[in-house]
Amino acid sequence: MRDQAESLRMHMLRNQGQIGRSIAVVSGKGGVGKSNFSLNFSSMLASLGKKIVVIDMDIGMGNIHILLGKSVPTNLKDYLDGKQSLESVMYEGPNGMKYISGGSGLNGVLEWTDEMFDRLIQAFEHFQKEYDVILFDMGAGATNKILDLIVAVDDVIVISTAEPTAITDAYSMMKYIHFKDPEKNFYVVCNRAFTAEEGRDTVTRLSFAMSKFLDKDVTILGSLPEDPAVRKAVREQMPFSILYPEAEISKTLRVMTNRFIESSQEEVHANEQQNTFISRLKNMFKKGRD
Repeated sequence: MRDQAESLRMHMLRNQGQIGRSIAVVSGKGGVGKSNFSLNFSSMLASLGKKIVVIDMDIGMGNIHILLGKSVPTNLKDYLDGKQSLESVMYEGPNGMKYISGGSGLNGVLEWTDEMFDRLIQAFEHFQKEYDVILFDMGAGATNKILDLIVAVDDVIVISTAEPTAITDAYSMMKYIHFKDPEKNFYVVCNRAFTAEEGRDTVTRLSFAMSKFLDKDVTILGSLPEDPAVRKAVREQMPFSILYPEAEISKTLRVMTNRFIESSQEEVHANEQQNTFISRLKNMFKKGRD
């Protein structure tokens, strides 16, 4: 009943003009389990009544469809080139979530034609009206093109592990984005924590560094434990949260997802969101062509 009520509430909000939030899931370095988090987090949001579309922006190394054991003959670049309709590049995942592969051609974002960018804006405006969440699973690292897109979104979820290099790179990523947009909402997650203490220490260190050096508060979503259920689910090509719902990591992710829903600014008016995500994308494109 709770899921049905939540789904009805979100449908009513969309009818009233409330538009979806844009979220980027990022990491400072590869190998931290970012795509696995994106898939399971999205699936969990969908199970809680959210309409969500995931855009796999790990250029040339997209993992969402691989984690689901699917092939994706079309991608977002095909739509931008006018070769495919928007619906034909979207695929259905667990719990009704949708996902799109970015395609290697997105690497040349600043070489796009005006027509391609117009189609991109049309797609994102459509997503904002039809979905509660647009989630970008970003590639690891910090190229200028990737960072420009990250700066445009409403919320940023930063994934790290307890490794010192992962923590340092995650902080550097947040620092760069913060300088570009001091009002950005950050959520921090420690993945693959071997102990609860290790997980708490990791997110606390990131939160403390942001507060001390940048005077910026971030929201701690928590830490996900190292769990054999993850490796088993990857082999079975299914989200661990669906295949092993009673596993410790699945239960922890459920709590984390509810925490995100409660913390995120869902009641922002439609015109305010339009002035952040869409207008920033337009400014990004204009800057690259000036």
